[in-house]
Amino acid sequence: MKAIRRFTVRTVVPAQISALTKLATNLRWSWHVPTRALFESLNPELWEKSRRDPLALLAALSREQFQELAADPGVVARVDAAQESLETYLSEPRWYQGLGAGAPECIAYFSPEFGITEVLPQYSGGLGILAGDHLKSASDLGVPLIGVGLLYQAGYFKQSLSKDAWQQESYPLLDPDALPLTLLREDDGTPAQVTLPLPGGRVLRAHIWRADVGRVPMLLLDSNVAGNDDAARGVTDRLYGGGGEHRLTQELLLGMGGVKALRVHARLTGTAAPEVFHTNEGHAGFLGIERIRELMDASVTPEPLSWGEALAAGRASTVFTTHTPVPAGIDRFPRGMVEHIFDGGLAPGVPVGPILELGAENYDGGDPGVFNMAVMGLRLAQRANGVAKLHGVVSRGMFSGLWPGFDVADVPITSVTNGVHVPTWVDPDLAALARERFGAEVLDGPDWSKVYEVSDADVWAMRRRLRSALVDDARLRLRASWKKRGAADAQLAWTDSVLDPDVLTIGFARRVPTYKRLTLMLRDPARLKALLLHPEHPIQIIIAGKSHPADDAGKKMIQDLVQFTDDPEVRHRIIFLPNYDIAMARTLFPGCDVWLNNPLRPLEACGTSGMKAAINGSLNLSVMDGWWDEMYDGENGWAIPTANTGAGDDERDDIEAAALYELLETQVAPRFYGEVVAAAAGAAGPSQPHSGGLPAHWISMIKHTLADLGPKVSANRMVAEYVERLYRPAAESGRAARAANHASVRELAAWIDRVRPAWPAVHVEHVESHGLSDEPQIGESVLVRAHVNLGPLAPEDVSVSVVYGTAGDSDELLDTRVLELGSAEETGPGRYQFSADLLIDRSGNFGYGIKVLPRHAALANPAELALITTG
Repeated sequence: MKAIRRFTVRTVVPAQISALTKLATNLRWSWHVPTRALFESLNPELWEKSRRDPLALLAALSREQFQELAADPGVVARVDAAQESLETYLSEPRWYQGLGAGAPECIAYFSPEFGITEVLPQYSGGLGILAGDHLKSASDLGVPLIGVGLLYQAGYFKQSLSKDAWQQESYPLLDPDALPLTLLREDDGTPAQVTLPLPGGRVLRAHIWRADVGRVPMLLLDSNVAGNDDAARGVTDRLYGGGGEHRLTQELLLGMGGVKALRVHARLTGTAAPEVFHTNEGHAGFLGIERIRELMDASVTPEPLSWGEALAAGRASTVFTTHTPVPAGIDRFPRGMVEHIFDGGLAPGVPVGPILELGAENYDGGDPGVFNMAVMGLRLAQRANGVAKLHGVVSRGMFSGLWPGFDVADVPITSVTNGVHVPTWVDPDLAALARERFGAEVLDGPDWSKVYEVSDADVWAMRRRLRSALVDDARLRLRASWKKRGAADAQLAWTDSVLDPDVLTIGFARRVPTYKRLTLMLRDPARLKALLLHPEHPIQIIIAGKSHPADDAGKKMIQDLVQFTDDPEVRHRIIFLPNYDIAMARTLFPGCDVWLNNPLRPLEACGTSGMKAAINGSLNLSVMDGWWDEMYDGENGWAIPTANTGAGDDERDDIEAAALYELLETQVAPRFYGEVVAAAAGAAGPSQPHSGGLPAHWISMIKHTLADLGPKVSANRMVAEYVERLYRPAAESGRAARAANHASVRELAAWIDRVRPAWPAVHVEHVESHGLSDEPQIGESVLVRAHVNLGPLAPEDVSVSVVYGTAGDSDELLDTRVLELGSAEETGPGRYQFSADLLIDRSGNFGYGIKVLPRHAALANPAELALITTG
């Protein structure tokens, strides 16, 4: 018989240890080792059975067990100490509180996925893990952030393999009441909800669940509520599930519903409304439409704004981060589908035409029939960034069509390189070593160079312990995988001896789209086998990753890889572990000696998995892409050379695979096993196979990696950069926009309405220079005069500059600098002369040109309006 009703009964914890409930529901436990240790100490066996989930552990404890714990003074004391630690953490001033005036009171961070802990499976890969790390570091720094996302009924899929190694997906449903979540309720106890009107008189309703990520609240919208029809209930069914209208409705709920949820949360909790809105990838872009709707709604804004005014006001305080380096990674919907939904009254009072123009690909190569979410995100945000320096370059090129006439370098998209939350990803043993030696938590960011004070023997012994822990975990996971593929226990004795804790261990784990090239290592199977089975310096490889359910090409790559690992000749040296998640990663990153990454350059936006390995002393072996392109220095790992861009796909892969094999054969493996010196007298015995010595060069690379990369790849560094470079300026712009009943944006919108139609009349009539000698030398000055016809505009409406630099073979300017021309003199109706002295600062071919841009104090960047005239 099946249950006709199902509900979760929460555990009643005795008063003496009642703080356990708060400790279990605040997700700080996911990165705070002492809190996790407390829960484990309550019942180690149940802790493992509950998959290290504090709430599941509490639910599994019997009433008698609770009474025993409550009667134990030691337990009560440890619970009280943990509670005091949490309260101090939640209330004490931290880095952000020392910034002083001007810092935003609240920042809303929208993301379609959040990877906080495996207990809350609301993530698929790097984007979600990055979002989770962003929230955690914001909490540690005291940044008043609030996360906004969706609560997916089945999260992302669980992965297993069929007998023939084809990826299988399953979607176990989640019970929100069994998760570390609290349902937001009105004062009368009824669940708070947000609503979105849909075409045909339908209504999409969603409840709001709150998770506490340390100091940071995270709101998750859930459409599986009474009152919704079946289609509406299924909107939040799966992360990245479905397509077409289903996916569009998810993103409307995330963006527009998310803004509504923030308003409800602020009302019910009495907390500050967000001053800054951060759109993490285009999925949440519709948040800007809801903010425009509010500003145009007389019931919300006493003196409502026009479309142009509301757009300017919303843009001022919005930050957009793009994570994709390829157009195929961007969500695009049929224009007619978006039009149909907004025609149905989704944003009453807001004109549909301008909404559609926000997502229009009205540029060379664009498709006029689609609505592009990233394009809308850029047009709705005054500040935008990529997630690594190289990704910033790629993004400026990819979106340059939105700024016709501009040099790609002048496209207003900056970059903030991603980071990883060190307390989450650094191994507890490594953190404990730092505490023991230096009396401080490595997690709190002391001088990472103190690693140089640790002996080589201790570093090597630590690395072997981490590798051994990975081997033990991998054997258990591999055995479980084979059993799911149909193998009997009697056939699996070999899994007890796969991998070797003394063999060079290489890790490769990530999502499996084709551009990440999971199977590049298989280009020459015989050569890979030789590496795995080398008699003197063998390697072993541990691989994990999920392919999107609709990506058969990615699934085929997994199948090809797994079928290679099934070969009895090599299966003890190369394995694939299904269902890659946070729990697996926590052992995998620290245990690998080398982290491998071989995407197609430059298609890796950042690639933070290598950062997680680096903070544990692993060395990176990677194509020069993403973060590695800016942080590789020759002593923190190895760079895989890339084929020149003229090579075909197969030739390129052959060349780069050969380069990978060459590095492993001649540099990586020999350095791990060779170049040894005698172990220090009295030091802990060195590990085999080094036969009485330690690999000095390898250990020096470990120390250098920790000392140099540790601070650079920290998410604390990343979040601090967002605060200083994007959040604070956005807050200041937002305040200026709101001041005096939005007086400045009303003026700005009127100015834009005047400048945009007048701009075609603006042109440079001629340029002249004076004072240049026949043989100019460095240090000379030349007077540059630009005669510009401004049509109906005034000199204060524009910025006229000379752009100068080295002139290339085709007269393109390289290594440019900009000097603004002043001294505007009227030379006729609408005509002005702008001039300045230009200092010649370089030898060789020197050249210059003139550019005219709009100028207004409320613009964050002169390229913002995508208007330019050159001459």
